[in-house]
Amino acid sequence: MRTGERRAWRPTAALPAVVAAALYGWAHWYFAGPNPPSAAVAVAVGAVLCAAACALYFVRTHGSGALFGALFLAVGLLLTVTTADRAAGRAEVAVCVVREVHSQVQGSYGEGGPPAKTVHRFALDCPGGYPDELRDDRLLAERGEEIEVAYDARRRVSPEPAGRTSAWVPAVWAALLIAGATLISVRSPAPGA
Repeated sequence: MRTGERRAWRPTAALPAVVAAALYGWAHWYFAGPNPPSAAVAVAVGAVLCAAACALYFVRTHGSGALFGALFLAVGLLLTVTTADRAAGRAEVAVCVVREVHSQVQGSYGEGGPPAKTVHRFALDCPGGYPDELRDDRLLAERGEEIEVAYDARRRVSPEPAGRTSAWVPAVWAALLIAGATLISVRSPAPGA
């Protein structure tokens, strides 16, 4: 009987890591591959993969942890895509002049919500005309000042301030959440137990 119980949970326990690896590969191909799919196809396939994985996980994981495991898996998969985005090449760097700065305070709604935050949109004059805009939550430069911007010449990922792109933080959080989903699946009771 013990052998049958192990067979019941092993595929589900492997699901988070397998899906995260597949989704990372898909997102990396879209963000950095030589012949990527269109944005609509990339988003549709990624969304279907995430939804199907979470639904299968929820159905196959038994006990009260199924909901939390599926949530961990969903957020871990979103962070996996963020990791692929951050790891994608923004190989070009341009020194741009800030033409205009538009700041907008995004309020918080409801009690206990996150505090209001200010988003700055920088209209840029860059050599070659691209990038022409940069958004950040920090005031990086004033009007007329120069700023270094890292960007992808193929325009698949958003431009960012040079030197700020790091995939480590989302990668660590994704790994922790995927590991949490795996642990919940391993510790879930056997079917019918």
